[in-house]
Amino acid sequence: MTRIIDVCCGSRMFHFDRENKDVTYCDIRRESHILCDGRSLEINPDIQMDFRNIPFESNSFHAVIFDPPHLVHAGEKSWLALKYGKLNQNWKDDLKQGFFECFRILKPNGVLIFKWNETQIKVSEILKLTDQKPFIGHPSGKRANTHWFCFMKAGEL
Repeated sequence: MTRIIDVCCGSRMFHFDRENKDVTYCDIRRESHILCDGRSLEINPDIQMDFRNIPFESNSFHAVIFDPPHLVHAGEKSWLALKYGKLNQNWKDDLKQGFFECFRILKPNGVLIFKWNETQIKVSEILKLTDQKPFIGHPSGKRANTHWFCFMKAGEL
């Protein structure tokens, strides 16, 4: 078993090594597209699964990466929806369940890396969906709309 799981890997955009053997790449989608600028977009996870129902035992991974879709409003075939995915109207329940599942499969003292872009939904609304508190966070990007957070699951020292 690998030590790290990315539960919404998409096209593995921010991974330095997109074939890292320590990472299990997962996504609900498996698809290929040609974007409007002619680039190819491949979403080809190791395991096709839904982050709301992760098919691994509790306490399985040292690190979990959770970068869920952040868009509610996007055309079905828009390049943004194709590249990043799209949330449905039950997004609060979906993300709350996603956080629950991510912490469930995380080993005690394991780390959850969470990424969120708040162009449509404020990060303050998202952090209310889990009772866990990040120990660090950082906004990034030209407009500082993307936020990175790191959580640690409580455990024995």
